[in-house]
Amino acid sequence: MKNPTNRQIVLAARPDGNAKVTDFNVVSHPRPIPGDGEVLFRNTLISLDPYQRNLMGNASSELPPIDIGQPMPGPTIAVVEESMHPDFAAGDHVVTWSGWQEYGLSNGADLRKIDPAAAPMSAALSVLGHTGLTAWVGLNKFLDPLPGGTFVVTAAAGSVGSVVAQLAKLRGQRVVGIAGGAEKVRYLKEELGLADAVDYKAPDFAAQLARALPNGIDTLFENVGGHIFEALMPYFNMRAQIVICGAIAQYGFPGAPEGPNRLPELLKAFLYRFIVIRGFALPDHFDSMPDFLAEVAPLVAAGKIKYGEHFVDGFESIPTAFLRLFDGGNNGKLIARIAAP
Repeated sequence: MKNPTNRQIVLAARPDGNAKVTDFNVVSHPRPIPGDGEVLFRNTLISLDPYQRNLMGNASSELPPIDIGQPMPGPTIAVVEESMHPDFAAGDHVVTWSGWQEYGLSNGADLRKIDPAAAPMSAALSVLGHTGLTAWVGLNKFLDPLPGGTFVVTAAAGSVGSVVAQLAKLRGQRVVGIAGGAEKVRYLKEELGLADAVDYKAPDFAAQLARALPNGIDTLFENVGGHIFEALMPYFNMRAQIVICGAIAQYGFPGAPEGPNRLPELLKAFLYRFIVIRGFALPDHFDSMPDFLAEVAPLVAAGKIKYGEHFVDGFESIPTAFLRLFDGGNNGKLIARIAAP
């Protein structure tokens, strides 16, 4: 009888600029066997996230790159197959950080049980998982917006941006979302109920910004960077607050971008408009998960926070699907569904 295997998607090469499918390899190893105090689990859902580009190396990031040949890290939803740990039993559903592979082994410290009856299990990778937590932390720990102010969110149709936009709206902000494409703009305005939305891909992007921001920007939740941030700079009000959650437009290009140097203009804005800008890293705030779930889970259950998920099927589809994160080809949280081997 053939021994069961564990397929993994590993880093094959460090990208030069944008990631490519050829930067990954699919390899097979024997399925791990649990020892005393360990849990063997089978991944069923795998999260695909922009920050994973940083882990591939040659990127703008504070994160160290993974080694060539190492499986791509990241969050997953899994079912326990075998357990020699007193806190877990076969059949339990858990959140893990085992990455792009079919099976994983854990001592239990990095596993969190989820109740499949409480919400769709995929929500633990999106609105009730690390992306929702990112939105909540950025808003609650790094911003203090005044009610009624103009709150701008870039990549507002994404998994993080859509949650923070709705939370800010619930806190009395006039929320303006920026996204790529007419359908995403429609989603932000008609389904999420934002005050306005702007299509950065439209030829009249500058004119749309001017119409949407007649009173400037009081708060910015930045997920993109690049030319979109530059376009927003003239609108920063006195004492504007900015939190940098991500800079997806610059992940693959760590050097200075082509074009005029806007740094002097930005520094003058910070100095003369007394702007506060902060960044954060989610791993420093995982201990906020209980407080986050206590607030957001009831809002999701009541339909006051909506969320979107974009699924791809099949283990082999992951590298190609991952690239969609960087061309705007997906809506909402991107998740790979893996069939049982």
